[in-house]
Amino acid sequence: MSTATYDFSGTTLLVTGGAGDIGHAVARRFATSGGKVALVDVDEAKLAVAVDALRATGSEVEPFHCDVTDPGQVDAAVSAAIARFGRIDYLFNNAGYQGLFVRTPDYPYDDFRTVIDVNVLGVFNVLRAVSRHMREAGGGAIVNTASYAGIIGPPNMLAYGASKFAVIGITKTAARDLAPDGVRVNAISPSLIGPGFMWTRQTELQAAAGSQFFDSDPQVVERQMIDSVPMRRLGSLEEVANAVMLLLSDETSYVTGVNLEVTGGQ
Repeated sequence: MSTATYDFSGTTLLVTGGAGDIGHAVARRFATSGGKVALVDVDEAKLAVAVDALRATGSEVEPFHCDVTDPGQVDAAVSAAIARFGRIDYLFNNAGYQGLFVRTPDYPYDDFRTVIDVNVLGVFNVLRAVSRHMREAGGGAIVNTASYAGIIGPPNMLAYGASKFAVIGITKTAARDLAPDGVRVNAISPSLIGPGFMWTRQTELQAAAGSQFFDSDPQVVERQMIDSVPMRRLGSLEEVANAVMLLLSDETSYVTGVNLEVTGGQ
């Protein structure tokens, strides 16, 4: 797979959900393009592992432990990152929680609330804190992680689908609000990305959900999902990272309010 070359030397990217697969892939891609990374995650153990892996490649990266659902923690982490690196030029607003796979009548309130707290309020908390800094600094670029679930409304994923529809809406409104400040806001919507933990978890949980849309065997569900994609394959973490880099880069300096689907050809 060919990879476009970008030069982010002298700039800083803040990544939330930085210890997860997509967050780490984007952080690594940005760091190999010369940039510095403020890596944010709620899981301190996984965060330490991710930072060590990036530093082993010679990247300049600093960890920041933060629960994005807590606006006080978010403000503190953003302030600490600015103090460490001088400024935040780019944001990959990526922290998220997939939630349960349950049919609508049986979906538990507590899990629905958790998904919304992380995926909507968390995105808002980080977007607000970083955009305030970018406005004062004279500009920047932000990419929010939405999902193909926020476009199609997948079965058995009521909370997650609703949260990602909201992220797309947040992106479009924030893009209009922040354009006069020189801050671009776009989103990506990954679909079937794998292999990896999230892909395996999704097939297992859809199989266990017991609906008319998928088989009860996770291996059959995997084939059913992939067969729904015209390219008949999964998208890769590298393809997601490449899409984020494009939206952050000067090559899309006129682009804001766009939701870029990364769907493996779906």
